Amino acid sequence: MPDRVDVKLGFSCNNRCRFCVQGNKRSRYGNLSTAEAMQRIESARARADAVVLTGGEVTIRRDLVRLVAHARSLGFRTIQIQTNGRMLAYEKLCLELVQAGATEFSPALHGHRADLHDYLTQVAGSFDQTLAGIRNLVTLGVPVITNTVITRSNFRHLPEIAELLTGLGVTQYQFAFVHALGSAATNFASIVPRMALVSPYVRDGLEVGRLAGVVARTEAVVACILPGYEEHMAEWILPDASIFDATTVLESYRSYRLTEGKAKGPACDRCGWNAWCEGVWREYVERYGWSEFEPVEASEVSSRLRALARRDPTIASRMESGSVKTG
Repeated sequence: MPDRVDVKLGFSCNNRCRFCVQGNKRSRYGNLSTAEAMQRIESARARADAVVLTGGEVTIRRDLVRLVAHARSLGFRTIQIQTNGRMLAYEKLCLELVQAGATEFSPALHGHRADLHDYLTQVAGSFDQTLAGIRNLVTLGVPVITNTVITRSNFRHLPEIAELLTGLGVTQYQFAFVHALGSAATNFASIVPRMALVSPYVRDGLEVGRLAGVVARTEAVVACILPGYEEHMAEWILPDASIFDATTVLESYRSYRLTEGKAKGPACDRCGWNAWCEGVWREYVERYGWSEFEPVEASEVSSRLRALARRDPTIASRMESGSVKTG
C-alpha cells in the first residue's frame, strides 16, 4: 500500500509555467466535477491516510474548501494542498482551508524576484501573489513546504531563493530538478540546465537552510554532484505515492521512478552512492548523455555514511537493515 495518494482534481491553471510537466492536459481534460472529485478522494482513502490535492491548480476551484472538508470527514491524517500559491494571497481562503482540515501546504516559488518568477510562470504579478500567500500561511502557523523547479533561468539564484524563503519562515523548501516532460520537453533548450553547472548553486542554497535551521531538500539531483550535501536528497525520505491522474492510476510513483522515469549510466555501478541514488531523469541523459557524472569511491561514501548515521537515525536504520552496503 502507498504511504499517500496524490489526487489530481483537474488541469486548469492560472499560470502557464514554461516547465510544466502537465503540458497541454488543461485543454485535453479540464477539471473533475465535484462529485467526481469526491469519489476520487474516497478511493484514495481506501489506499492511504495521507492525501495530496493537486492538479493543475486546485485553489481556483470554487469547491476546494468543500473537498478538503470531505477529505477530513473520511479521516485522512494528512491533507496537503499543492498549489502555485497565488489564490492564497486571499487570507479568507487560507483560513477557510485550514478550518476545513488542510494540514499542510506546498506552494511553488521559482525566483527571488518578480521578473524571474513571472517570466517562468508567464503571469505578471504571480510572484507578489505567491509571496503574499506564503506569508498568510506562515501567519496561520501551518506547515509550509515550498517547491522550486530548477531551470536554466533560475539555477544561479537558488541561494537567493533560499534566503528569501528562510526569511519568510517556511517549514521546508525543496529544489526539484526540472523533468523534461510536457512544456519542459517542448522548451528543453531554454529550460533544462546541465546538472554539473547547477551543482554549486544547489549546495550553496542548501547551506542557507543549514545555517538557518530550516529543512532543505533536493529532488532528482544525483548524489555524485552533491558532495557534502547528499543527505539533503528527498529520495532518502520520500514517501511512496499512488497518483490518480487524468484517466489512469499510477500505483507506485517510486516504482515508476526506478523502472521508467530515471536511468543509471555506465559509471553508476562503480559508484559508492549507487544503492542510495535513483539516477537521472531519462529525458535528461537522452539529450545530454553521461559524461558529467563521475563515480564516487566506495570508501569515501562509507566514511560519509558513518558520519551521517551518527546524527541521523533514518540513515542509521537503513544501514542496520542492510539496505545499503557501507564497505
